[in-house]
Amino acid sequence: MPMNRIQFQAGLSLSQFLELYGTEEQCEAALEHARWPDGFRCPRCGDKDHGLIYGRRHRRYQCRSCRHQTTVTAGTIMEATKLPLTKWFQAIYLVGDAKTGISSLSLKRKLGVNYRTAWLVHNKIMQAMSEREDSYVLRGKVQLDDAYLGGERNGGKAGRGSENKVPIVAAVSLDDAGHPIYVKVAKVETFSFAAIADWAQDTLARGCEVISDGLACFRAVAEVGCIHQPVIVKGRHPKDLPDFRWINTVISNLKTSFSGTFHALRFEKYADRYLGAFCYRFNRRFNLEEMTGRILRATCNCTARPERLLRSAELAT
Repeated sequence: MPMNRIQFQAGLSLSQFLELYGTEEQCEAALEHARWPDGFRCPRCGDKDHGLIYGRRHRRYQCRSCRHQTTVTAGTIMEATKLPLTKWFQAIYLVGDAKTGISSLSLKRKLGVNYRTAWLVHNKIMQAMSEREDSYVLRGKVQLDDAYLGGERNGGKAGRGSENKVPIVAAVSLDDAGHPIYVKVAKVETFSFAAIADWAQDTLARGCEVISDGLACFRAVAEVGCIHQPVIVKGRHPKDLPDFRWINTVISNLKTSFSGTFHALRFEKYADRYLGAFCYRFNRRFNLEEMTGRILRATCNCTARPERLLRSAELAT
């Protein structure tokens, strides 16, 4: 069997990571370049001319035009952090390097911080990854399927009626050779015509060719200008359905990684964040060496997310 070039990529080794981001100064320089690749720009007026103020933990940039002061972390998910940047970079590396994801508990042990800190850092990074995924749509030939994530609570129902099961829609776009390019997985309120139409509006490009298993609600993709081709699968085994080979593989990998890594994940509250991080890693699997740098840029483009916002779903329940 020939070697799979994607699976056997070199990636960014731990020693290489430490050479690049082993000190606070290296991390601050890398963060500055990721945030302002063409040089500093004042976040208030956009002017380039600035001065530097030293003496604090992170040097401050003062715009000579409007006198506004800022730091390299201000306005990002690292805003007001008390953690060293080296810890943040280690977390970014670990989250991006784990093919099946990493739990907050495991991150706590690897970073040497308390669980609450690990949870906050983990969820802020995943929030940045998830928001980055929101800007993409699927094009061309697309395989589409439905699934449920979650499990039975103590004393609760089993199967589809379980209170902890979340309905999701998964779709994967293919190239001309039939190989997967890009995947999108999202939580939906229910498998209704209106819910799928809303999902398709944000996820599918007009004119793409959608293949589904014929679930009635999937006809809604035609409402947003897509071509729908239902394939009846009743009574047939997944291995006998080449039309759904890749979407079945994606859903299988998703369920396996979640069940093996996140043993106490509250699917009904945080599914969007975890699904977004899964898609982010999958869609950038062709260049694992750049994963840390790409997540770093995503964190720079994501505005501050205090704990109360990250837990807002929990507080609203």
